[in-house]
Amino acid sequence: MKPCRWFDPDRGHIRNDQSSIIHKQIITMEKKGLNLTLKIWRQENAQTKGEFKTYRIGNISPDCSFLEMLDQLNEQLVDKIEKPVCFDHDCREGICGMCSLFINGRPHGNDTGITTCQLHMRRFKDGDTIWIEPWRSAAFPVIKDLVVDRSAFDRIIRAGGYVSVNTGGVPDGNAIPVKKKNADLAMDAAACIGCGACVAACKNASAMLFVSAKVSQFALLPQGKLEAKERVSKMVARMDELGFGNCTNTGACEAECPKEIKITNIARMNRQYYISQFA
Repeated sequence: MKPCRWFDPDRGHIRNDQSSIIHKQIITMEKKGLNLTLKIWRQENAQTKGEFKTYRIGNISPDCSFLEMLDQLNEQLVDKIEKPVCFDHDCREGICGMCSLFINGRPHGNDTGITTCQLHMRRFKDGDTIWIEPWRSAAFPVIKDLVVDRSAFDRIIRAGGYVSVNTGGVPDGNAIPVKKKNADLAMDAAACIGCGACVAACKNASAMLFVSAKVSQFALLPQGKLEAKERVSKMVARMDELGFGNCTNTGACEAECPKEIKITNIARMNRQYYISQFA
């Protein structure tokens, strides 16, 4: 395909490069919409066998989100007196971590640093086949279709992911000095939304990235040091009890994390754990 010429109003001249092809393709998609084939995992509950079922949907705007596309599919299914596809969602702003879907072999789809609700249909081409399935982990049993039970994460948090000191009244913001580097690292770790993409991406279904982020957000701050040994010991023990696998340092969790949590948190948690056991 030869590059087409088009006027760039921002630069005030005619462009003649590969970007003009992309521009033309987007305009074409906006006019006619996308026609897609969806292969969606359907399963009544954790006790029954599931299977992929094929659905076809057309005239999807490239500007709509992935979840909006599923909404349109469900509207069509309801109109046909068929059962809609069950999927999890809440805020649709990339904050809550509820929209956990495995799309074309990747947690949250074919983009980086986003959740499923932030994935837009412009990432797909007209005529594409999209495979959609739930998280795959023994610790995340299927509730129905694409919805899984991620309460295992809640039980890990209840084991020790908190600070139980009596703080009294509201302290001054600068009452406890914290190094800028430690504050930044703690905030980065606290960005974890508990979506479970790390577990879904890991060949061992390990929850080490999640647990290490929750351990690190406290371990890096003075307020969390008092219970540091007890916290990491209880959270790791609970993680193992719930059936999550161990970490073998493949880095898949970091690559697929929508909040880009670093695996350096796992190293920090391991140090904290060894200290809790032997120091």
